[in-house]
Amino acid sequence: MKDINQTRGNAVVMGLIILAVLIGGYFTLRGNGEDSSGAEQTDVAQEEEKNIENKIPEGAMMEDGTIIKDGDTTSNQDIAEKKSGSFESYAPEKLVLAENGDVVLFFHASWCPYCRAAENDINQNLSQIPSGVHILKTNYDTETALKQKYGVTYQHTFVQVDASGNLIKKWSGSETLSEIIANIQ
Repeated sequence: MKDINQTRGNAVVMGLIILAVLIGGYFTLRGNGEDSSGAEQTDVAQEEEKNIENKIPEGAMMEDGTIIKDGDTTSNQDIAEKKSGSFESYAPEKLVLAENGDVVLFFHASWCPYCRAAENDINQNLSQIPSGVHILKTNYDTETALKQKYGVTYQHTFVQVDASGNLIKKWSGSETLSEIIANIQ
């Protein structure tokens, strides 16, 4: 009987040791890539996000024919004066591009095969985006206020807007840049 109790006791101790190792491993893996100051890392991430907001996409062409290189940034005035076409992430201040051209919001979902096909075609034909046409990629899953404003009920929807954000035209199903351009009024 004493041997059975000792064996059970040893098994419990071993189980606790294994549990402690597993929990320690979990927290070690979960903590990888983070420095000891979570607040400092959050500040850096927020600063990077702020810098991205005003970033012009690499490969975009400015009015003077200058090709934008990765890392170039711009002001809202530069955005309003940019006349060549572009494909870039949505930001509310980019609607001013419609003052000198056409702005189309592309409600994109990363999990949507049609969205990915359209995005791939646009990226492969960036130089074919006409001067003054600006396609702004919006996140279908997170831009709930925009979806509500324009009555967007499914991903892979395109909404042409004016500089004030008023709807001009809405459509779905364009899988190529040429189809998107053909739908612009």
